[in-house]
Amino acid sequence: MRKQILFPFVLLITSFSLLSFVIPKNIQKKVAKEISKTFDVENFDLQKVEISDEVNAQLVRKIKGEKLFKINANEKLIGYAFIDKAPSKTDEFDYLILLDSNLIIAKTKVLIYREDYGGEIGSKRWLKQFKGKTSKDKLKYQKDIMAISGATISASSMTIAVNTFLQNLVILHQNKVL
Repeated sequence: MRKQILFPFVLLITSFSLLSFVIPKNIQKKVAKEISKTFDVENFDLQKVEISDEVNAQLVRKIKGEKLFKINANEKLIGYAFIDKAPSKTDEFDYLILLDSNLIIAKTKVLIYREDYGGEIGSKRWLKQFKGKTSKDKLKYQKDIMAISGATISASSMTIAVNTFLQNLVILHQNKVL
């Protein structure tokens, strides 16, 4: 009798733990659209980049779960995709960083913004500032990256998130992960 009650509970917990490492469908579609547009490809594969615990411990901010992917088209590496969340005033937003095969930012995109104010950080014009940046760049909000009135927290947060990822690129490259 106990096994009958326990089995559905264990199955439910296992399902939730597996789903927590999967990109949500609404984000998957947006990521696929951006990859297609940015790299001018229709068909591509995303392959999760495995990061060992040893390398993850060295990172400025750990990369857990399904966040960093290789993008392959016609069995050739064309770039990388990094999907994460960053804090806004009262919530957080989902963003995407696309890198070319030389680890240069090809595009940044705010995928889902959950605040009533500050959505201007999702504008192509503002996000274009990150394009072409590499792990050698150290970005400073209001100096290298324009401020946005009414979106100070989100714009600063996006700048910090991109900067942290660029710092992590150095470590990932040194450890031959990328």
